[in-house]
Amino acid sequence: MSNFEIKKMNTAQFLNFALGFFGLQFAWQMRIILSGPVTESLGASPFIYGLIWLAGPFTGMVVQPIIGAMSDNTQSKFGRRRPYLLGGAILASLALWAFPNSASISGFFGNITGLNLPLWAGLLVAAIMIWIIDACVNVAQGPYRALIPDVVVPEQHSLANSYISLAIGLGSVVAAGTAPLLKYLFHYQMSIPAQFIMAALAFTLAMTWTCLTIKEKDSRKTQEEKAEESEKQNFWKDLKDFFLLSPEVAKICVMQFFTWIGMMCMMIFFTQFSIHTVFGVPDLTTATETIKNSFEATVVKGTNYSSICFAVFNLVCFLIAIPIGILSGKFGNKKVHAISLISMIFAYLGMAYFKTNPTAVMLLMALSGIGWASVCALPFAMLSKYIKAGTEGSVMGIFNIFIAGPQVFVCTLVSWLISKCVFDMANIGINYHWEYSFLIGAGCLLAATLSLATIKE
Repeated sequence: MSNFEIKKMNTAQFLNFALGFFGLQFAWQMRIILSGPVTESLGASPFIYGLIWLAGPFTGMVVQPIIGAMSDNTQSKFGRRRPYLLGGAILASLALWAFPNSASISGFFGNITGLNLPLWAGLLVAAIMIWIIDACVNVAQGPYRALIPDVVVPEQHSLANSYISLAIGLGSVVAAGTAPLLKYLFHYQMSIPAQFIMAALAFTLAMTWTCLTIKEKDSRKTQEEKAEESEKQNFWKDLKDFFLLSPEVAKICVMQFFTWIGMMCMMIFFTQFSIHTVFGVPDLTTATETIKNSFEATVVKGTNYSSICFAVFNLVCFLIAIPIGILSGKFGNKKVHAISLISMIFAYLGMAYFKTNPTAVMLLMALSGIGWASVCALPFAMLSKYIKAGTEGSVMGIFNIFIAGPQVFVCTLVSWLISKCVFDMANIGINYHWEYSFLIGAGCLLAATLSLATIKE
């Protein structure tokens, strides 16, 4: 086994370490912003859209724990984590290209087989691509988080997570802001397929750079080491040990559960909220071609507006990610995280109230970016104090269950509730109360804040 010593990182090294997450966030951001318009154009109702979103939580709950445990046990000269980072990025990038072309792909298969495929075939292909994207991003994401204890000294774990928050914020800003910026500066509307190709290239190239430049210990072991660790490394044992680490671990998990219900109430529905509530576009899944054509420009405007709001939201995350890491080191993770969550609660309530005011909604999205920067860093920093050496991947994978699991609630019950809250729009069709997702999200973030109060640092 090669000699490997963990040393303190400087700013340049942290920025280089976080670059892969910058690319990973491109994939997530395109998935978040544009999956709604793509699936709605293929005929997905709010409830069907929510069911398609189940790809995220199910793959997160299944893939990350398994991949995390596998990465803990992986033996290669490239280390434990890097094979998963690069493999996940490449496979996800292929699915990112295919997703917005789902209708064409289903048509192609219909032509070569001679079958007259139904209209929903394109939606089925889109759903499959979403599942592949989410699964492969999770393959990369879990081991990436687990890489922090592998290559960063313990006293810099909070700071390392803050740099990942910075990369998440910056990656999201660039991913979300590129199309609106091109439209504003050059009057060029970037197509949805082009935006997904951009995300695929960014993900693969950034993750490749990280894998080439981050040094990781050769994980190949001698026969004696294999025999010794075979008794220790077992996923179910890791799962049991995870909940026996400390009573505080269970409290952190409860906090994460409610936090991520709140987070996904915004992330899943914000683009549809922008198009249909802020800009007043009726539901177009069953609309006539005349109505669809009359609202085509407004849909593009609403989609670009959503991208700008997500860019602002993540710009705030980017700007305060490092200050949050510094403040948490001075005042404690708990206090800083509580203030951040409360700011997001007020932002959600404001968006539900000022739902038809584009300027107010954008400013409130900026305010909620404070909470996002904290959510991306501080819960992981709290948990890292309880991770046993050699189980980093398993622990991060198990912890992800409390991020992915809450999304099932949002994808099913919240989307079902929205689909039942219908109102007529004069003679142009129906619409849904998308703003209800923010009221539910605010309540869950309040529950997360109350859970946080019980955690002892």
